[in-house]
Amino acid sequence: MAAYLQRKGYEGVALAVPVTVPYERYSLHGAHRFLGQAMRGLLAGSGLAKAQIDGLTVSSFSLAPDTAVGVTQHLGLSPRWLDHIPTGGASGVMALRRAARAVQCGDAQVVACVAADTNHVDSFRQTLGAFSDFARDASYPYGAGGPNSMFAFITAHYMRTHGARREDFGRIAVAQRTNALRNPKALFRKPLTLDDYMAARPIAEPIHLFDCVMPCAGAEAFLVMAPERARDLGLPHVLLHGAIERHNAYADDPVMLRGGWAVDRDDLYAQAGIQPRDIDLLQTYDDYPVIAMMQMEDLGFCGKGEGPDFVRTHDLTHAGDFPHNTGGGQLSCGQAGAAGGFLGLTEALRQLTGQAGERAVPGACTALVGGFGMVTYDRCLCTGAVILGSSE
Repeated sequence: MAAYLQRKGYEGVALAVPVTVPYERYSLHGAHRFLGQAMRGLLAGSGLAKAQIDGLTVSSFSLAPDTAVGVTQHLGLSPRWLDHIPTGGASGVMALRRAARAVQCGDAQVVACVAADTNHVDSFRQTLGAFSDFARDASYPYGAGGPNSMFAFITAHYMRTHGARREDFGRIAVAQRTNALRNPKALFRKPLTLDDYMAARPIAEPIHLFDCVMPCAGAEAFLVMAPERARDLGLPHVLLHGAIERHNAYADDPVMLRGGWAVDRDDLYAQAGIQPRDIDLLQTYDDYPVIAMMQMEDLGFCGKGEGPDFVRTHDLTHAGDFPHNTGGGQLSCGQAGAAGGFLGLTEALRQLTGQAGERAVPGACTALVGGFGMVTYDRCLCTGAVILGSSE
């Protein structure tokens, strides 16, 4: 059969100016405020005028009734390319993929990729109630609501199937807290030991306190442009070498044990011309440790079901032999709603451009960032990943 279209690679795409609006445990301000602060940070960090931002992607759970187009009026922007990406933890990867194509096609020269959410009692309640009809119908009649019970279900199934123990997940959480101690932007900067993890109170068995991501308010953002533009602006930047996304993968699995990363990972590495052994640091989406472990498996760093042994035999800290979530991840930084899907990208960007400070991975040139979003009770629907490389 003739090939009618040849997919274009991701050559000629750069990321620059990682911005994190400091996280707050609670805020009475709306998502617009955090989006505005993120945009201010992008302008200050790039030296660009607002009118030079001609592309915009926005991800937020608490922006309603507005969408990305409402943000343009609120912030005084007039982009010629616009996207609204309501896919939570997968939104960073998806925003980057779409922005990359816009830059390659000339539909925009500079795209601001921004995600933000607020967090207070009512905003959290509204998010839970409106997140997914399937999740609500499957859990509310039994007196359960929110993500903890859903991820307890997924975690328990993984443990029964692959023999994982609580302390295996604890190794992920403890290593990330070690990384967070060197990240001034992390909300949790108190040392965490494996004994502390194991002794923490149960939330929804087998989920205990330190397995749970803490909701907060804040924002993450970065710019996408051509490498030549980044050089002309004098901006430290990284290059996009490959990107994948997949939705509703393995729908026949009774309960999620694997994600869409496994479907397309060979394509991802082929795009970049490398193998998993060539990756210097991994940033996984980590709303719960089991999801980070699944990404280690499904992205090819170990076989399916080998995640527990993998974390037992590797040092996951920024100074270890397998640097993972080097800024602390969401488990130690907090989860600012949809901005959690951008956290791995801004951290990888800092690592590969010499902006990671005391948690820098020595000699890091290549990073893989995973995305994961929109859990519907027994599985997640959106997965993706990108490979980034140093421009030096």
